Amino acid sequence: MSIKRIFHDPIHKEIVFDAGKPEELMIMELIDTIAFQRLRRIKQLGAASLVFHGAESSRFTHSIGVFCIARKIYQRLIEIKSSFYENKFVLYGAALLHDLGHGPLSHTSEVIFDHNHEQWSQNLVKNYSPINSILKKYDNELPKQICELFESKQLFSNPLKTLISSEIDCDRLDYLLRDSYNTGTKYGLVDLERIISGLTFSPDGNIAIKPKGIIAIEHFLVLRNLMYRTIYNHRINEISTWILEKIIFTIKDNFEKKIWIDNSLHKWIFSPKNLDFDDFIKNDDITFYYHLIKWKDESFEPLSKLCKMFIDRDLLRASDISFLNKVDRLKVLAFAKKLCEKNNYDSEIFCGIKERSFKGFEPNNAFKIWDGTYQNSLECSSELIRTLVKSREISLIIYPNLIKSEITTQISVLKNNS
Repeated sequence: MSIKRIFHDPIHKEIVFDAGKPEELMIMELIDTIAFQRLRRIKQLGAASLVFHGAESSRFTHSIGVFCIARKIYQRLIEIKSSFYENKFVLYGAALLHDLGHGPLSHTSEVIFDHNHEQWSQNLVKNYSPINSILKKYDNELPKQICELFESKQLFSNPLKTLISSEIDCDRLDYLLRDSYNTGTKYGLVDLERIISGLTFSPDGNIAIKPKGIIAIEHFLVLRNLMYRTIYNHRINEISTWILEKIIFTIKDNFEKKIWIDNSLHKWIFSPKNLDFDDFIKNDDITFYYHLIKWKDESFEPLSKLCKMFIDRDLLRASDISFLNKVDRLKVLAFAKKLCEKNNYDSEIFCGIKERSFKGFEPNNAFKIWDGTYQNSLECSSELIRTLVKSREISLIIYPNLIKSEITTQISVLKNNS
């Protein structure tokens, strides 16, 4: 009788692993590595819990969910094409390990540490012995094959690539469902079963969707758009990231001052290219938060004030100035900087414009529609999807709460004069 392990998941309910199946035994072994267990200590949504208090889920939970969806899709696809069986180990391994390289607070690390989680996921799969040796035990080519699926700039020319890294992949299917649940919003209720039941293969061998699945895909893409606008690009997220950026900037700019920092985080900040696996694994949300608390209590200004803002959630403020022209945006910035200096705030740190773009749906990187006779793109078959292709730009002016009324008045004046 084979050993089974059950994960009780809020989204997918019981996720059962059967050690009697080699591909699932491999997943169980990968889950037990130190590098994968570290993902328990990396928040899925970074600092979003400062605005959505339930957003405490981890990258560990999400990665298990992505594997679960990949397994469901695999089981659907081998019913259509039995030869797809040969992709099982690669698909399962890539689905589980796709986020292995995330830094503290997930995507926030990409900004504050200049960290590339995709490159680090590849690095760990390819060169980190505990992961690499497990994969090679099942197939010597597995690490290489999995790393190829993590390449973000590669053309989507095969079904595995489509499932692991595309506009409608296992990763997105899980995080929309999971993030919606954890934030208490109702936008991300993806019809996962309908999408999976509509999957098929097109004549070129890639994965396609049957016409009956188009409405579920439309729904998925609309939900993704709403989740970015309401959660991922929420202004509190942008403010929190700004503060963390300025914390790291201040440390770099005052490196000659005495400040406590452990060796691993020192490398993350000052020499990220020299990070070894031990330094990488040691830095997680707990380690990073401990430093922030320590700096809040025992460092110099403005570092202490910035850390206090983040830890105590006494944040800066932000106003949307996207509707102003570029000249007027600069007028608001100059006005805010002047008020900052007048109130003894360093205007280079506590004030500025933060611009963010939300990329629209990229049709080249998505399923095609296959009705058994003709193949077509999603955007050509759906007027709704065509409206989601357009990117959206956001521009925020960030400033201390003390000057909020003056800033909002100034924005209102410029808006009325334009």
